[in-house]
Amino acid sequence: MLVKAWGRLPEEMRMEAVYPYWKKLRRKNFSLLWKRVFDICVSAVMLLLLSPVFLVLAIAIKIDSRGPVFFRQTRVTQYGKEFRIFKFRTMVADAEQRGAQVTSKGDKRITRVGKFIRKCRLDEVSQLLDVFRGTMSFVGTRPEVPKYVARYTDEMKATLLLPAGVTSEASIRFKDEDALLDGAENVDDAYVERVLPEKMKYNLAALEKSGFWSDIGVMFRTVFAVLKR
Repeated sequence: MLVKAWGRLPEEMRMEAVYPYWKKLRRKNFSLLWKRVFDICVSAVMLLLLSPVFLVLAIAIKIDSRGPVFFRQTRVTQYGKEFRIFKFRTMVADAEQRGAQVTSKGDKRITRVGKFIRKCRLDEVSQLLDVFRGTMSFVGTRPEVPKYVARYTDEMKATLLLPAGVTSEASIRFKDEDALLDGAENVDDAYVERVLPEKMKYNLAALEKSGFWSDIGVMFRTVFAVLKR
């Protein structure tokens, strides 16, 4: 969780556009340490309390369609490291071979149970496992797949100074992201050219004001956003 010294960052991140963000975050290393302690403690308690929900979702997914319970896709987190994210599977088992790596409104790859799980954002609950093991944090830039990260601008790479997050201000504002991509001829290109830059404005702004209480606020607003749906 702590921000490394400038000389220890990956070479592709040591950019002039990244430096101002690194400088501000480097001063917050003590706060970031406590953020990691919070992540470990809260994720452990929530995993225990939500274990019955995990079981019910796992059974429903297996009954509804063939394939594994979890969708393990490669994503990118702090310092550009790749990891395999935990998400309850909401699409057919071979979804990535059938289309884009983001979904659009009315995507036919989504299963019947998957529609309900997505509507309630329950597919993200399994990311408590990622928070506990340290590949993600509760609040931070949502982790993208490598093909999208490869198209980051120099400034966007600043979001890789911290671990990826389960939720963020951008996640709240773009909770209906699939509708924005509806009708796009090439969903991948539409996402990179239209949606990603707008999301990154919020992600970079969040780095500027990163702090414990702002994270708590984002977590509460996320809960309200899900309940509102």
